[in-house]
Amino acid sequence: MIEVFKTNVQEIEQSKIIVTKLLEHFPNSNINFDLEDCDKILRVHALSISNSQIIDLLDSYGYQCEVLL
Repeated sequence: MIEVFKTNVQEIEQSKIIVTKLLEHFPNSNINFDLEDCDKILRVHALSISNSQIIDLLDSYGYQCEVLL
């Protein structure tokens, strides 16, 4: 399963920290950012994904995140 999110993450260093934190909650996932995209894409590839948990985690670090349809 792959889920794609629109975020407001701007910096590579920010994205690395977020990926590390997300991997703590979703350890067997492939998680990456595409900060070159205008929507600052976050991709999560995992067997099961909790959209609300990912959105809440980014929110707790002060970032906006929404599922990209």
